[in-house]
Amino acid sequence: MRPHRMDGVSLSFGLIFLAIAFWWAVSQVVAVNLPPVGWIVAGGLIFFGVAGLLGAIRSGRREPQPGPVAAQAAVDVPGDLPPEMHASIVRELLDDPAGKFERDHPAR
Repeated sequence: MRPHRMDGVSLSFGLIFLAIAFWWAVSQVVAVNLPPVGWIVAGGLIFFGVAGLLGAIRSGRREPQPGPVAAQAAVDVPGDLPPEMHASIVRELLDDPAGKFERDHPAR
């Protein structure tokens, strides 16, 4: 899984989740004695809230990526052809075949 940058929405929901879990745990302790299962649930909620917050904060830190490297372009002429002959072959291939046919075979 690729880490993403921290955003305010995730951080806000993480803080709200942690605040609700803490408020619930405190209200349960103050008002009524909790059975051991209640403490486990409260501890789990607090743990997941803290883990979510740490994950959101930590994902915002990234190592700088190296910049792109400029490549050197080299043009190689295929085979042992001189550049002038290679250019004439390319021009011939790019010519319109219909125009060449009309030049070679004029209409009668």
